[in-house]
Amino acid sequence: MKAKIIGTFLIVNLITLSLSAQDPVLKSAFNGKNLKGWVVPENNIWWSVENGILRAKSGPDKKGSILWTDKEYTDFVIETDFRYDEGTVDTGIFLRSDTEQIQMGISGSLKRDMTGSPYIVGKKYPVEAQNVKEILKPNEWNTIKVIAIAGYYEVWLNNKHVMSYTSDTYVKTGPIGLQLHPNTEMTASFRNIKIGKM
Repeated sequence: MKAKIIGTFLIVNLITLSLSAQDPVLKSAFNGKNLKGWVVPENNIWWSVENGILRAKSGPDKKGSILWTDKEYTDFVIETDFRYDEGTVDTGIFLRSDTEQIQMGISGSLKRDMTGSPYIVGKKYPVEAQNVKEILKPNEWNTIKVIAIAGYYEVWLNNKHVMSYTSDTYVKTGPIGLQLHPNTEMTASFRNIKIGKM
């Protein structure tokens, strides 16, 4: 246990130094015209592009869907504007796999907004993002930024730091995904999606 704590402390300190030493270049991951750069699900009825905006809309069967980047990432930062449009929005950003994500919207299990909090399969929500109720602007455009370095995650909401968490079950390398949660009727929008390698 002591070795694990020391290891986590060293990781956090190395990450802090890394963040202060470099300002990662963010590149657009969404061109505002089509889904180029993303792996479009077969028989796609969920993801569309309208007027420069990426929309996620539930289908009639409420199966849900994930839109993955066609590139894989190890250490990265992703930033995007998002907006709740219709229904009970339950979405998020998957971090290299579908087992760990940063929640955006209403948690299906907790029935309340958990935006900015990590959802880890097997652990649910190990920590909760802070002051989200005061920062989040419902039904307006908001901006979320997520940094993932190894298993260390940090989240900013509308330029306010809201969450830090270190996962011991993270996947080292993989794509980044946007989630349309199953079993709900919803529409959510994204724009200005940018990703940078750390």
